[in-house]
Amino acid sequence: MSSMTDNPPDVSTTVFVGVDTHKSTHHAAIVDYLGREVGDREFPTTAAGHADLIAWITAAGTVERIGVEGTGSYGSTLSTALRAQDLEVVDVDRPDRRSRRFQGKSDPLDARSAARAALTGNATTIPKSHDGTVEAIRFLHNARHSAVKARAEAITQLKSMIVNAPDPIRTDLRQLTDTKLFAACASLPPAARRPVDLDSAVGAALRSVALRIQDLTAEERILAIQIEALVAAHAPHLLARFGVGASTAAQLLITVGDNPERVTSEGSFARLCGVAPIPASSGKTQRHRLDRGGDRQANRALYTIAITRLRSDERTQQYRDRRLAEGKTPREITRCLKRAIAREIFGLLKPTPSP
Repeated sequence: MSSMTDNPPDVSTTVFVGVDTHKSTHHAAIVDYLGREVGDREFPTTAAGHADLIAWITAAGTVERIGVEGTGSYGSTLSTALRAQDLEVVDVDRPDRRSRRFQGKSDPLDARSAARAALTGNATTIPKSHDGTVEAIRFLHNARHSAVKARAEAITQLKSMIVNAPDPIRTDLRQLTDTKLFAACASLPPAARRPVDLDSAVGAALRSVALRIQDLTAEERILAIQIEALVAAHAPHLLARFGVGASTAAQLLITVGDNPERVTSEGSFARLCGVAPIPASSGKTQRHRLDRGGDRQANRALYTIAITRLRSDERTQQYRDRRLAEGKTPREITRCLKRAIAREIFGLLKPTPSP
């Protein structure tokens, strides 16, 4: 235990760093423990640039904390490089419009704002590590999401084209199921380099879109298999829970990241997923309102689990019936279920202490 006669720690050499991140360059600024400007520089977003940035900030003094904007996008590789040097990194929100209106906007200003946010403690969020199995799942998950979205758009386009197609083509195709429709359109004869009439041009367009749908379907299935294999190897206990599929498990893992210890409580996880009720009381009125913040994709994953359990899980159905008898609405019951599922999932996502 220290006494009053002990020498206090020397803070005069302590510095705080802020980084405004971009695609091609990062702008770093250093402030001292009183928030005074020490310097700022720009570095390229390369491995050599990251090394130069780290050498520059560590030469300025003892780096206490580094605030980085966009740790999930442009600043992700820099954050990984900084943590590899045992430097503390926090995620910094970009300045809001009000502060930019009064203070202006430039890379040095944004970097200094990030540094002062790290100094004052306004920025405390630990960023995701982006260097493990969950990051691999995230890449595959995003690619699959893109394929699913593109396939849905192509199906809509194909059916719209059929509605406006010449009558002989429309009559043959309009009554087919989706699977047969895609196969029929894909088997239409390819058009010549220069289609000579409307029917051949429409047939060529339908064939092109149908082949695209088939390719995207195959791509999505391959990605889904790869995601399921990674999730099953990384978090089999998560998949073992009723209603949790590979896609929902992948999204919840992505929300937390490769370093789940950064989410310190189940309440924090609920807030991260947007299922923590927010107090909205005033006077004699005591109530809570729905949280519209958080990761909406994680919120959707919890909703999917809740709906699956309401349809097929006996315990969940008994809970629903009991709350209905108490006067709760189905929407309120679903919100309660999502909050309870978030509590359950958090216990499964927490890292297990080493023996």
